[in-house]
Amino acid sequence: MLGFGAGPVSGLMTSANVAIQRECVDAAIERGINWFDTAPGYGNGESERRLGDALRGREDRDQLHVATKVRLSEQELDDPYDAMQRSLQASLLRLGVEQVSLLQLHNGVTSRRNEIACSITADDLLRRGGIADAMERLRMRGLVRFSGLTGTGTAVALREALNSDRFETLQIPFNILNPTAECAAPPSYLETDFGRLFDDCERLRIGVFAIRVFAGGALLRRDPSPHTLTTKFFPLDLYQRDLGRVAALERGLPAGMRLHEAAVRFSITPPAVSCALVGFGAAREIDAAAEAVVQGPLDRPLFERFAEIGMASPIADRDGQE
Repeated sequence: MLGFGAGPVSGLMTSANVAIQRECVDAAIERGINWFDTAPGYGNGESERRLGDALRGREDRDQLHVATKVRLSEQELDDPYDAMQRSLQASLLRLGVEQVSLLQLHNGVTSRRNEIACSITADDLLRRGGIADAMERLRMRGLVRFSGLTGTGTAVALREALNSDRFETLQIPFNILNPTAECAAPPSYLETDFGRLFDDCERLRIGVFAIRVFAGGALLRRDPSPHTLTTKFFPLDLYQRDLGRVAALERGLPAGMRLHEAAVRFSITPPAVSCALVGFGAAREIDAAAEAVVQGPLDRPLFERFAEIGMASPIADRDGQE
């Protein structure tokens, strides 16, 4: 239900602080977390290397799962297998393993190549000799157990890919500020509409990983991370718009519920969600997220109320800034 996201927003696994990295990995495992998500693009391989070091030598290592990813350039789409196996072999070496539980494509899926940053098309995925075939070859070699997609892009293109029955998982942004993978977006909604893809995932029995549970830190009212200041995938202007909705959410919280708890519980409420991936920066954050999961999913009326507030147009925050 709760997974360890080793991405760059929190900065934990892309830093040089080995002691805190090990402390957090140990704390996560003690809390029952056994799924770790990373990618070669997180710190130019540093996240994989640090995670591999933190997990290496543990007696329970065979009970822990690691997922990684591969992102292809447009030039590599002509021979995706060659590019993917080279990327995966480098990931396995950094992680210190012979196999990962899940390999996901890190490119978004759209109707045209590069419609968003680094996106590919459903045809790139599904054509003969394409990405899906390459993933199957890597599975047949025993290098990966399952294959999946990163659910960025357009709902139409992603739905076409999911309906091919070639992928077991979808990792997709899902939080109070963008719940459109589960909830219908209002006409006024200006952010990416994921078109209730959770319905498709449930129908097709595809496992869902919810990502961006805290909207890059906006739902924690934190300053934007150094990664947010430079990335082309979830950029600063999105973070600033998300932050504009947070004050209304805080006013709508039931007595005794903090926004951190609401965000985690919101992310695990839809039945389609198999796991919420959270990026941690300290052991206390792992404790807080685990305690929120223990409280369980939100009741549906409260979930829908939060979603309605979260999808409203940005409003002025307490300082009068949008």
